[in-house]
Amino acid sequence: MLKTIYIYTIGENTTPIWGLNGRERLHRMIRPFKNVLLVDEIEKVPANAPLLILSTHYLFDIRVLTALFALKEPMVLYNRDMQPTAVRTFGNQAPHLLDVLTKKNNLRPEHILATLPHYTLDDLKIDFQQNLKKKDPPYVLPINEKNRKLLEKELFHGSYKGVTDLVTKWLWPLPAFWCTQLCVRFGLKPNHVTLASAVFALLAGILFWYGFFAAGLVMGWLMTFLDTVDGKLARVTVTSSRFGDVFDHGLDIIHPPLWYLAWGIGLANTVTPIANLDLLIWLVFFGYVGGRLCEGAFQFWFASFDMFIWRRIDSYNRLITARRNPNLILLTYGWAIEQPDLGLLLVVAWHLLSTAILMGRLIAGWQVWRQQGKLRSWLQDIDPIRDRNILAVKLFTRAPIDPKRLQPVNV
Repeated sequence: MLKTIYIYTIGENTTPIWGLNGRERLHRMIRPFKNVLLVDEIEKVPANAPLLILSTHYLFDIRVLTALFALKEPMVLYNRDMQPTAVRTFGNQAPHLLDVLTKKNNLRPEHILATLPHYTLDDLKIDFQQNLKKKDPPYVLPINEKNRKLLEKELFHGSYKGVTDLVTKWLWPLPAFWCTQLCVRFGLKPNHVTLASAVFALLAGILFWYGFFAAGLVMGWLMTFLDTVDGKLARVTVTSSRFGDVFDHGLDIIHPPLWYLAWGIGLANTVTPIANLDLLIWLVFFGYVGGRLCEGAFQFWFASFDMFIWRRIDSYNRLITARRNPNLILLTYGWAIEQPDLGLLLVVAWHLLSTAILMGRLIAGWQVWRQQGKLRSWLQDIDPIRDRNILAVKLFTRAPIDPKRLQPVNV
């Protein structure tokens, strides 16, 4: 049975990062963890219970917190400036250590903390992020007003998936950053943004159905943009919810094939109606569902991670594979050259080709799994700093923020 880990935060940092001060952010990050209990009074911690003391003057990577929770022995975590940011201890040592960390009674922290094992980020067991399909250097960064803008940018870019489609990766980041700032300023929640994107998705489908392709494409692109914003807003403000996650992903799964169906029906009202619409729509659904099944089968049987982060070629493939955004480019192209029927034919062909490629990758995964056992992601075998001269590392991972650009905390 796992022991409950008690968490106590120290420091009164009031600098807001994406609307949250250090204490608020830490509390939101910690609450979803099981066997972890936040306490506001140190006396509530039993004498022999594990205790983690965290400084609110630092911005913690969620992976760092997860690694700290997994530790069993007392330690002190230092950031890259060799300042103590977290202390793992036991309840009976807490009062004395708190006096040290808060510099009461003229105690010298470096002398007292020297008796505990010293850890840096390099000493923590931190793997790649499967949910965001990336491997970025972990961080613990000093929070103050001078660093605020840099930290907000770092946190925003860190909320992005490393491996995703070309539109999300290269077109949306800057406008999404501005939009996320506006959402925080006006108190909008991720679910508000997801609801707006659902409205745009519905409007796009209706407009496609009646052959108003230009207006429908505007609604469609707005939907895809807001689909980027809601996830980023949830991560930077630590406001993810089970309902929001199901709502967002359910919308992402359901609407694309319905758009293609509506586009085909809308063609009947134009000068370029399309023949064999029933067959084309069935082919789209076959390609769409088949691709999703390949991805699911790969992760269910062969690996604990997404197919698109198995080998580098799979990550490159994710940039252009037949998901909504690349297909929306094809539809937009067809409308721009006044051949909306060609746009749909391209979507059908691209679905079938992409699904054939995914089937081939699934078979390749099965062959390797049968010969070698459980598969490894290429992200597990690279270092984002050491291997930055490799193209895939440059494209799908981020370099760490330069510590020289950050001002240290004055506590």
